[in-house]
Amino acid sequence: MLFQLLKNIVSKDTRKAASSLAFESGIQAYGKGEFAAAAEYFGSVSKADPEHAQAHYHAGLATAKLERYDAALAFFERAKALDPANADYHAQAGMMHWRLGDNDTAWKCCETALACKPGMALAHELMSLISLPGPLYFELLPRIHQLLRPRTYLEIGVEYGRSLAFALPETRAIGIDPAPKIGFALGARTTVRTVTSDDYFSTQDVRADFGGLPVDLAFLDGMHNFEFTLRDFINVEKHCTRKSTVLIHDCYPLNRETAGREHDTPFWSGDIWRLFLALKKYRPDLELHTIATAPTGLGVVRRLDPGSHDLDEKYDAITREYLALDYSVLDADKPGMLSLYPNDWEKVKAILQ
Repeated sequence: MLFQLLKNIVSKDTRKAASSLAFESGIQAYGKGEFAAAAEYFGSVSKADPEHAQAHYHAGLATAKLERYDAALAFFERAKALDPANADYHAQAGMMHWRLGDNDTAWKCCETALACKPGMALAHELMSLISLPGPLYFELLPRIHQLLRPRTYLEIGVEYGRSLAFALPETRAIGIDPAPKIGFALGARTTVRTVTSDDYFSTQDVRADFGGLPVDLAFLDGMHNFEFTLRDFINVEKHCTRKSTVLIHDCYPLNRETAGREHDTPFWSGDIWRLFLALKKYRPDLELHTIATAPTGLGVVRRLDPGSHDLDEKYDAITREYLALDYSVLDADKPGMLSLYPNDWEKVKAILQ
């Protein structure tokens, strides 16, 4: 065993060199996806040098890949004890606690990680999984397509095309994005318009673009600021019917830090939360739900009225009113104010039919 070799080496410098070699071998094995070998390499280093925090940490990473979460947690806890200021160690320990069903301890680990490294993406991502359990929104989207089987689909904010690729082969799908970076195979009936959504609606004959049909299903995931999404909703609704469905991403923010207007953290939802508050006040005729799906909820709007002009005519006033709101307004009843709905597919189907 490599551990025995390290243990029997007399020279401190030689032991250090051998430990370094084993650690690098572990890094290479991990990079190749050889997690069992990586775990053995890192484990041998951690035994030979119990104060080697990085060895414990990487042993935890490799062991977690083998789904041995108890053992991985022990490695991360040792790394935390050796270097309590390292946010990665706390976040990974939190991930293992979550895997093992201890959400309270996992949450505390995330809080500690964020205290060490404000804005840490992994900590925020884990908090979102704890807060909003169940299928992720990327798992729900294809199910919604399969259930509704829309004739037409409009997506604002395409980016890499991952969600646009969920459009069914028979669906006429149009994606809007001024700078898409398509990395997914799109269907033969899917078109990406490389313009802003404002330009698309002001210059394009939308109905003609959909072959004379209305928009059956839309997904708004463009600019993550309230006033832009409000404008997108107004424009999309004009081309819908009473039976259409509009999905809106990022309606249920994780916390104040990640729900601001500026993209200051890697994990960020923007201030889309303001939109549901505005719709509930100014369009009480709409049917609104926010599915409690990670990372930041999926809004569902039904009972649309393409003939309504309430939002359009009051756009400036609504924008001023809701931009003046502080995030703390949600403290009173965040789930109720944002119409949080169970992330249970059988229940989700009920609000889509």
